[in-house]
Amino acid sequence: MKRMLTDLDLKGKRVLLRADLNVPLDDKGNITDDTRIYMELPTIRYILKQGAKLIICSHLGRPKGEFNQKYSMFPVAQQLIKYLINKIYFAVDVVGPDAMEKAKNLKEGEILLLENLRFHKEEELNDLYFAKKLASMADVYIDDAFGTIHRKHASIYRVAKLLPKNGMGFLMGKEINTITEAMENPKRPLVVVLGGAKVSDKIGVVKNLMEKADYVLIGGAMAFTFLKAKGYDVGKSIVDDESLGVAREILEKAEAEGKKIVLPIDVAATETYSPNASARCYDVDKIPSNLMGLDIGPKTIKLYKSIIKSGKTFIWNGPMGVFEFSNFSKGTEAIAKAIAKTGGFSIVGGGDSVAAVKLLRLENKFTHLSTGGGATLALLEGAELPGLEALTDVKEN
Repeated sequence: MKRMLTDLDLKGKRVLLRADLNVPLDDKGNITDDTRIYMELPTIRYILKQGAKLIICSHLGRPKGEFNQKYSMFPVAQQLIKYLINKIYFAVDVVGPDAMEKAKNLKEGEILLLENLRFHKEEELNDLYFAKKLASMADVYIDDAFGTIHRKHASIYRVAKLLPKNGMGFLMGKEINTITEAMENPKRPLVVVLGGAKVSDKIGVVKNLMEKADYVLIGGAMAFTFLKAKGYDVGKSIVDDESLGVAREILEKAEAEGKKIVLPIDVAATETYSPNASARCYDVDKIPSNLMGLDIGPKTIKLYKSIIKSGKTFIWNGPMGVFEFSNFSKGTEAIAKAIAKTGGFSIVGGGDSVAAVKLLRLENKFTHLSTGGGATLALLEGAELPGLEALTDVKEN
């Protein structure tokens, strides 16, 4: 078990907090959704209340290792000022003279926000020298950036190793504990719903969760790879051809071991990938060769809803179709509403699934909306999480 920030003495210490403040910005540099900032506030406030000197670091966007004003953290600093009464400083660099000087002069209860970590290519290269400079500013390291925990980057992996007085923030702890509890000790039946496009991204998740779940419902574009693996003609639907062999193996293993992987029985299809395309529904053995499936069909919706109705625990990652097109949003909407209606223990992970839930204003009907996309998948897969591995374990008495 990893140490939490509540297990550490923070009084008078310089605390380096690795947060995930990768917020969306418009063309004018204005924050369009500050959810990630808001969710970080409990950890920030706790650290400050302990009398620490807080240094916050994060990445924003993909500046590709170069300074780019478009991806500056300065708008985040301005947003933090709106939420906090504490004095907040902004460093125009990450490990340069401005950051070093301001970190050195920081007083208890004050905050220093560093510039974008990814302005340095060394961050993503997990560079030791860069990590040493970053770690030199602090006495204690707290990782609360669940969305990047699967990355072996300098601020996530090496800094944790260099600062053994470390622990998880509240957001990280909640993510890890909630998802792990749902997988390892669920109220049954456990229903897993997987959608999205690439099968290759979720092969490991399917393999891991089909051993734990009572049902795995497949939707989205990835369903067509599984349908083709079963011998169906899926027309012009998106298929991950490189994953066909693995999909076939998974289906054969599931059948042999009595695992319930459920595939669509009908789909909503069209000729062109367009917001204005009209939907026509076909059973999966009758998809015309000139059409592409963009959503699950009404028969599948009915089937999936009946399974969901019987569930007690739900893990959902990936939409059932191209939900941003109104004619192909019915599957995703139906699944979201069906899970919400159960009142069961429910986790939604992945940006598109969370976006759909928010669009339908069902946030309060789900137990947990995960902030991590790739990180959630890695945790569901049971894959190595470098950021978690680098943190210090709680010592047993």
